[in-house]
Amino acid sequence: METKTITQTTTKKQTITGSEAIIHCLLAEGVNLIYGYPGGAIMPMYDELYKFQDKLQHVLTRHEQGATHAAQGYARATGKVGVAVATSGPGATNLITGIADAQIDSTPMVCITGQVASHLLGSDAFQETDIIGISTPVTKWNYQVTKASEIPEVLAKAFYIARSGRPGPVLIDITKDAQFGELDYEYQPCTHIRSYTPTPEVQEEALDAAAVLINAAKKPMIVWGQGVILGEAEETFKTFVEKTGIPAAWTILGVSALETDHPLNVGMVGMHGNYAPNILTNECDLLIAIGMRFDDRVTGSLDTYATQAKVIHFEIDPAEVNKNVYADVAVLGDCKESLSKILSKVTPNAHTEWHQRFKDLYKIEYDKIIQHDLTPTKGGLTMGEVLDGINKETKGDAIIVSDVGQHQMIACRYAKFNTTKSNITSGGLGTMGFALPAAIGAKMGKPEREVVAIIGDGGYQMTIQELGTIFQSKVPVKIVVLNNEFLGMVRQWQQLFFDKRYASTEMINPDFVAIAKGYHIQAQKVTKREELAGAIKEMIACPDSYFLEVCVEKEDNVFPMIPSGASVSDIRLE
Repeated sequence: METKTITQTTTKKQTITGSEAIIHCLLAEGVNLIYGYPGGAIMPMYDELYKFQDKLQHVLTRHEQGATHAAQGYARATGKVGVAVATSGPGATNLITGIADAQIDSTPMVCITGQVASHLLGSDAFQETDIIGISTPVTKWNYQVTKASEIPEVLAKAFYIARSGRPGPVLIDITKDAQFGELDYEYQPCTHIRSYTPTPEVQEEALDAAAVLINAAKKPMIVWGQGVILGEAEETFKTFVEKTGIPAAWTILGVSALETDHPLNVGMVGMHGNYAPNILTNECDLLIAIGMRFDDRVTGSLDTYATQAKVIHFEIDPAEVNKNVYADVAVLGDCKESLSKILSKVTPNAHTEWHQRFKDLYKIEYDKIIQHDLTPTKGGLTMGEVLDGINKETKGDAIIVSDVGQHQMIACRYAKFNTTKSNITSGGLGTMGFALPAAIGAKMGKPEREVVAIIGDGGYQMTIQELGTIFQSKVPVKIVVLNNEFLGMVRQWQQLFFDKRYASTEMINPDFVAIAKGYHIQAQKVTKREELAGAIKEMIACPDSYFLEVCVEKEDNVFPMIPSGASVSDIRLE
């Protein structure tokens, strides 16, 4: 990914406190919005923040986890670094789930935590935890500041590391005495760190070798991931796909890099992906992976995954190459640069007969599954028809933020996207509770776009308190809860693999509409098909936040499905 340059000039020296320096550093990095929750050890920073309310907006979430997910949503929708702030002890530990989520999904985020005074470190003081030790496995970098003079350099490094190369979360822990202490403040944006090479140099030999395989392939297939979006390579990628004529499938974090209805977009791969790209993964003669990491939910059994094919892997992170799937050719570097350089080396093609194979298999999936999901004839509502209704009202221009579970897979399968950075979900960690706060961040980052959160009744209740953030901050997000009164995905596995022993998955839910109205959010509940289209239309037309509960079939399953650990060729249609 190209490093976004910071244009601020070096600041002049001035004597200020460490807490004021934090604010100045954030402003120097172009930050104008942060999410957080105050407390004792971070109170000096909040006291300074009070003086800068006209320049730096702070959003008070109702839980620190909500602050990280909101920062993630902001980062994913804008491509900028999200910022979350918390106090020491439980405030800091409550950030960990969001930090871990950002790490595995390559989301640029800087978290700032307060810490007890440096002379109390290690004494088990009130609200002291070793957040550096706790967060080390789930951060790209972390650091504890104990002197005010360290703050400018450390925060400059934090933002550079978070956004450069393969992005990720950084945590900076700042002791209370460092916040109170004084320093001669001077800020220089970080552009280089010794021994840290965020973007490998593209090797011409690798491009040549890749081009030879691409030009010779008879049945090539592309699988692209979020790296295309993080690298801002969407237009170059589209040009590459169209010139080569290669069918292209996506991972759930890659969707929206190429518009859903593009003729060479053949759908989603993975456990609940589309039938054609999963089946043909094991028939292609060349698999071109671009900005994806061969996650187990994509590959299924590695012993049988694309063993007949040559593999080209375009990847920015050398650690991902040959980690799960051996690459015959590894093209390291920023994918925008790599794809730009290979364009002149590949020959135009159409692969008409090969592409017809995808169309034929799609017809099987459509007849067996898709038409029944989108235009059902049974009495109960399906999740698919809700997504279809949202598509019709938003015309594919909305940002869809989904939580984790059956509704997530349905949203990823059926949502229409015309614009990049439009699908925001928790991919690698699979964090229930992600969507509601992430939708807040997405909407605040892109206020001109419609943002619709698709959530299950289980995940919704994990961060339901963030309705308070929506109410207080007046964020006009649209919230759709698909209520099947189950932890749906777990129940599906229990049905298919545990003889319908529904252990601890049935939900007895509260009155969701009453709760939303308690937060002064317009709300409606739909139980009948004839009510659905009008309710969705009313929700999208509303200029304010809106809550829509749709009661769907309790025991509907999401198909296709590849059982865990099975081959992609063992995909089930029922």
